[in-house]
Amino acid sequence: MVVSFTNVGSEAGLKKLDEYLLTRSYITGYQASKDDLAVYSAFSTTPSSSYPNVASGVAADGQGVKVESTAVPAASTPDVADAKAPAADDDDDDDVDLFGEETEEEKKAAEERAAAVKASGKKKESGKSSVLLDVKPWDDETDMTKLEEAVRNVKMEGLLWGASKLVPVGYGIKKLQIMMTIVDDLVSVDSLIEDYFYTEPANEYIQSCDIVAFNKICKDDLPQVR
Repeated sequence: MVVSFTNVGSEAGLKKLDEYLLTRSYITGYQASKDDLAVYSAFSTTPSSSYPNVASGVAADGQGVKVESTAVPAASTPDVADAKAPAADDDDDDDVDLFGEETEEEKKAAEERAAAVKASGKKKESGKSSVLLDVKPWDDETDMTKLEEAVRNVKMEGLLWGASKLVPVGYGIKKLQIMMTIVDDLVSVDSLIEDYFYTEPANEYIQSCDIVAFNKICKDDLPQVR
């Protein structure tokens, strides 16, 4: 229960407090407490000895006391929790630019990542074919060594020449049988024959060329270039 006293510094207040303490040793409880301190801090001067019961000490926590007085107000101590927190730096948000332009370093890093991804991807390899050709000379006086050189001098991406041999045809004439391996997407056999074998200087030795065999191959087993 909260005990209330009014104007304890006045004669009437002291009298009432003295009568209250006539049957009590302390304001509340059975030992001096902060309630006693609260009451005595309301005195502007030391109470007169004519009020012998107005005496006490301060020891433990009290049970609660309310003192109404205009004598000497207690000094106000600001609550640390009420202290105004420093204002946040408004400039912090300005450091984050979500829609700013890319820096040179960021552009360079993006280009390097794109190049790395491109380099790591394996280029899809097109199919290959093994082709056997019959290359025929004009007559029995045609230099077959130079004929073969004319054939092998045809070079292009996706074309590899393989083994060859001379096969008798008749009347002392021999034809050149030669293997070649091609990448299908890069080499057209018909175009090779028309554009290279039937034009100068190869047509000086080559009378005709036929495709004897045309087989798709699955593994990269290319013949050595001679």
